[in-house]
Amino acid sequence: MLINMKALLKVAQDNQFGVGAFNIASAEFARLVIEVAESLQSPVILEVHPDEHAFVGDSFIAYLRELAVNASVPVVIHQDHGQTLAHILTAIRTGYTSVMIDASGLPFEENIALTREITAIAHQVNVSVEAELGTIGVAEGSAEGGHSEILYTDPDQAERFARETGVDTLAVAIGTSHGLYPAGKQPVLDIDRLKAIRQRLTIPLVLHGGSGNKDSEVAESIKYGVGKINISSDMKKAFYVALQEELQSNGHEPSALYVRPMAAAKAVVEHKMRLFSSAGKAGLY
Repeated sequence: MLINMKALLKVAQDNQFGVGAFNIASAEFARLVIEVAESLQSPVILEVHPDEHAFVGDSFIAYLRELAVNASVPVVIHQDHGQTLAHILTAIRTGYTSVMIDASGLPFEENIALTREITAIAHQVNVSVEAELGTIGVAEGSAEGGHSEILYTDPDQAERFARETGVDTLAVAIGTSHGLYPAGKQPVLDIDRLKAIRQRLTIPLVLHGGSGNKDSEVAESIKYGVGKINISSDMKKAFYVALQEELQSNGHEPSALYVRPMAAAKAVVEHKMRLFSSAGKAGLY
């Protein structure tokens, strides 16, 4: 069932669970995420970064739409970290049901202006809009980018931003980074800041850089308004570590090589869906 982000997260917010947004850049990842979602009867978000879209092409988005339409669970196809109007228009043209305009690197007033413009365009065609306020850090191996220094979201600015832009969801900076954290380093989420933001906003919040965080902190963040949790590195690492091992022993036949890597990635996806309490919630839609 293909739906947009606003509809998906409204149910999640009303029933106090989160939904995983998994970065997809190949058919293998698309299949394994949908298969886990259907087995757990969990709603799910498939997201594609503009760089990933450029790599896989428009036809891949058509493939994702086919998977979503035929899935037994609610599925959103979301553009991750679009930074220009051209990115947004490409996403709308090729069939995404949700887009993100990431103008967090711009001055606050310019972020508001661009986000407001994008929101007005997207809403005309029933496409949901996510924006970002504050900046997400960047660790190792991230395709999603990020900033060398985290600029935490100001709760008062967040209130004004949401009111003046009309966005459907807001990604907030509370201490996470994209990518894999170095050994021995684990982020600490600023839950008090999240609480303050939640007191001022009614729209669902988004946690970027969801890999590598303590399960307990992620679960707590859902209590305070986080409805969408982005997952990329944890899933991809499990897949490619297993694939490297398979390449050493099982030749080069894809049908054999991908069995264990897909199982390894599926285990991560299943863990995340259970952690977010989205398992078993598809029947609410």
